[in-house]
Amino acid sequence: MRSPSRRRWWWIGGGAVLAGALAASWFALPIRTIEVTGERHLNDGQVRELAGLTPNFGWLYYGAWRARGLLDDPWILSASVTRRFPDAVAVQINERRPVARWQKATGTVVWVAADSTVLPMTPEQNAELAALPLIQGWGPSRLKDALKVLTALGGYNVESVAYTPTGLRAKMPAGSVWSGDLKFLLKYAGSIGMYPKQNINIYPWGVSVQE
Repeated sequence: MRSPSRRRWWWIGGGAVLAGALAASWFALPIRTIEVTGERHLNDGQVRELAGLTPNFGWLYYGAWRARGLLDDPWILSASVTRRFPDAVAVQINERRPVARWQKATGTVVWVAADSTVLPMTPEQNAELAALPLIQGWGPSRLKDALKVLTALGGYNVESVAYTPTGLRAKMPAGSVWSGDLKFLLKYAGSIGMYPKQNINIYPWGVSVQE
């Protein structure tokens, strides 16, 4: 009959063998090939760092827990990470893009994506995007409402959207559209093409067109 002490030593020995096997798999299967696609504002190195892809990290142990830093960056809307046996990892990212400038209540101008995420920009990028529509206003922020207006009027070359507690006004090169109710502005946005150079006010009870 095997003594308790011998059984205890057998389990300790088995644990040592398992630990050795895990260590061996780490060094035998390091990540050697990394493919990054979809990056525009971020560079390859930044994506690798966000994804936790450090040199020779164990391929078997790489997973979502390691790559979670990708979604902490405001530029990255979504990401897909795929392991490919025996030593490759592919990272596909979908970046947000700036769609407007937003002048905050403090007077600071920042760049925002369609989902209202503020995007960090360099001075060089600021100059490139100076022609993006400007969103500004007073009172409680209506940034998300203004972005919905921009999307709805995407084919009309909107230059700016101004908001107040009582309404929103979108200005085009030769005309504008205002409404006190976002729902009605979005509902009738497609019809403003009939009055391309006029100022339009949209009310729940009708539309007023001014020269």
